[in-house]
Amino acid sequence: MKDFHCCATCKHFKAVKESRNMKYYCSRLGFETKTTYKFDCWSPNEHVLKLLNKNNMQKDS
Repeated sequence: MKDFHCCATCKHFKAVKESRNMKYYCSRLGFETKTTYKFDCWSPNEHVLKLLNKNNMQKDS
């Protein structure tokens, strides 16, 4: 199974485009983060929840 647990797949992850680059923030923690960071407060977004449910259903079959 793929590891979906990272900031980029969390519902609190926010990407903000600045003049020359992108900044990534956690709206829950209020900190700048990176897409690959992992924290214990991870809450998967809707798309990831669907993928996780799909993977669990395939495993059960």
